[in-house]
Amino acid sequence: MTAEAFAKDAALPVLGLAVVLAFVRLVRGPSLADRVVAFDMLSAVGIGILAAYAVSTGRDVYIDLTVILALVSFLGTIAFAYYLRKKS
Repeated sequence: MTAEAFAKDAALPVLGLAVVLAFVRLVRGPSLADRVVAFDMLSAVGIGILAAYAVSTGRDVYIDLTVILALVSFLGTIAFAYYLRKKS
C-alpha cells in the first residue's frame, strides 16, 4: 500500500473520528485546561488532515499551511501556559 492510498483510504476517516471525539471533549470538558487541551488536539488533527490531503492530492502548498498551523498552535499553547502560571 502506498502512502497516497493510505492517506485516501485510512488516514482521513480516522482523523475525522479524532475531530469528533476532540470536539466532544471541547464541549463537555469539565475544566478550562481540558478544553484547551482539546483545542490543541483539534489543531494537531487539523495538521494531520492537511498533511494527508497534501499527500493524496500531490499539492505541496498544503505542507506550508501545516507548518504555519503548527507554529500558531504552539504559540497558543505557550500563551495558555503563561496565563495559568500567572493566575496561580
